[in-house]
Amino acid sequence: MIQVEDVTKRYGEQRAVASLSFHVADGEILGLIGPNGAGKTTTIRILCGVVKPNSGKVRVAGYDPGERGDEVRSRIGVLTETAALYPNLSGIENLRFFAKLYGADDPDRPDESIEEFGLGEHKNRKAGTYSTGMKKRLGLAKALLHKPSILLLDEPTSGLDPAGIAMVLEEIERLSKEKGVTVVLCSHVLHQLETVCRSYVIIDRGQALAQGTVRELAESHPGPCIVEVDTDYALEGNAHCGVPARRLPTGHIQFILSSRDKVPRLIRELSQNASVYSVALKGEDLQSVYFRLTEGAHDE
Repeated sequence: MIQVEDVTKRYGEQRAVASLSFHVADGEILGLIGPNGAGKTTTIRILCGVVKPNSGKVRVAGYDPGERGDEVRSRIGVLTETAALYPNLSGIENLRFFAKLYGADDPDRPDESIEEFGLGEHKNRKAGTYSTGMKKRLGLAKALLHKPSILLLDEPTSGLDPAGIAMVLEEIERLSKEKGVTVVLCSHVLHQLETVCRSYVIIDRGQALAQGTVRELAESHPGPCIVEVDTDYALEGNAHCGVPARRLPTGHIQFILSSRDKVPRLIRELSQNASVYSVALKGEDLQSVYFRLTEGAHDE
């Protein structure tokens, strides 16, 4: 559905994207993550056909967005960090205007969409009076008016309260599962991404450092395995069988292992001497892998 191969984009002497390559399969939810200035926004603009790369190959739904931008934009929905809305139009007027612009044929679509995102009672208010969260929801409703097969979302949950965040993430997952919509999701809130994304591309300085599931990334870029155990084991000192350990303020014991294959032995030994109520691996989550990769890239 989306192919990016060896793409470079320069602005003068500055390289915003440098030999970037990744792919997104049909119906996949992919997290595009990296620090500020990593090239995420430029990548989204390239996928939309708003800017052309200096070199490389890009295909979105089989089209080159730089050459066939209209065909690409008819198939994608885009939500940037600040939703592009007309502040002096009401919420429903915004959606009716964009529905015509996008060529959405169903005249009931704007009203259905604004209700889906919980804005029905506010639809006649000017969009400029909406809260940040309401604008975000209206922007997502706008992006979905023409029922696109691809969604490009930049920080879609910023400014939302917990209920709004849950609603947006559930909608993204539903669109992928039920409609087969392909989603590229940019966010700094990594724990939110883990609830919906199936794979990730980690980029820094315009280059892809790695792509894969969390498990694949952790296995290909291993680091210390941190294990937190809820147990009544009486820890003495700061080690257990030569393994660095400490008791946390929560009462759990944290062990630092060189790799995950040492976890079963540790748990067996603990279980022989005490009760073990829960075990959590902390060194192989998305955030841990992300920091290992990005910090390693800056050390080079």
